[in-house]
Amino acid sequence: MADSDSFAAGATFVDGDYVPIGRAAVSVLYWGFTKSDVTYDVVHVWRGAFFRLDDHLARFARSMAALRMTIPHDAGQQARILAGCVQRAGLADAYVAMVATRGVPLFGMPRRPSLMTNRYIAYAIPWIDVIPVPVQERGAHLIVASTPRIPSESVDPTVRNYHWGDLVQAMFEAEAAGADNAVLLDRDGHVTEGPGFNVFAVRDGVVLSPDRGALEGVTRQTVIDICAELGLELRIGPMTRADLYEADEIFTSTTAGGVMPAARIDGRILSNDRPGPVSRRIRETYWAWHEEGRHLTPVAGLV
Repeated sequence: MADSDSFAAGATFVDGDYVPIGRAAVSVLYWGFTKSDVTYDVVHVWRGAFFRLDDHLARFARSMAALRMTIPHDAGQQARILAGCVQRAGLADAYVAMVATRGVPLFGMPRRPSLMTNRYIAYAIPWIDVIPVPVQERGAHLIVASTPRIPSESVDPTVRNYHWGDLVQAMFEAEAAGADNAVLLDRDGHVTEGPGFNVFAVRDGVVLSPDRGALEGVTRQTVIDICAELGLELRIGPMTRADLYEADEIFTSTTAGGVMPAARIDGRILSNDRPGPVSRRIRETYWAWHEEGRHLTPVAGLV
């Protein structure tokens, strides 16, 4: 096992320097820690190249603007910092994060977030699959959680954030039910998202995706692009529990795992208890785009 002085477990850029992930530290007074006043984004590296890096950097910039945060690094500088983390860790396949936190209030400063200096952190660690690959192969077993999603009027889900209280409770519900993960509804009964992933359903060959309460995922956008290329009809609109129960197929999408099919929802079996044909086709196309080099930004020195 790598020790705290080794980059083998991952690399972090913090306070203007690169350090092994085991030695990375921030103040316990950071509002990102004490008040979840933080935004972040995650991009993956696959076989030595970022996938849709520009899209992730652009979304990160939008999130910072929404939270009135600024950092001293433009998109090009951030790209080099993220690559620096990957290079130091020597990871051909990696989970790479960029984080902006409000910062720490100085002693005697009025309690005003506008007066605080925002902080930037980046790190690269070995690849993460939100749903393990063997589970993806047989199709995930999902539940619809009883915990409702945090209202969008309170916490904007299109701004990536650390407000995971509802998502973590949903994960406990899934574990207690013997399921792999959960999907959350809003208080009006509409489908939103799961812990770290977007949700899709397929019915009569039409791909459906919720129009509310969810992060506008980069992988979700890739699925939308794939549907257009494959000639699959896609509808984005309100979805309810009934839409999940009556679906022929369900699949999820995330940077940390790609397109991940489901086989059950609340014990209801879909597609003979295996990933369905549309889900499989979209998943295969997603990884084929990687193989073809679409949207890839190579990291120097890895391949």
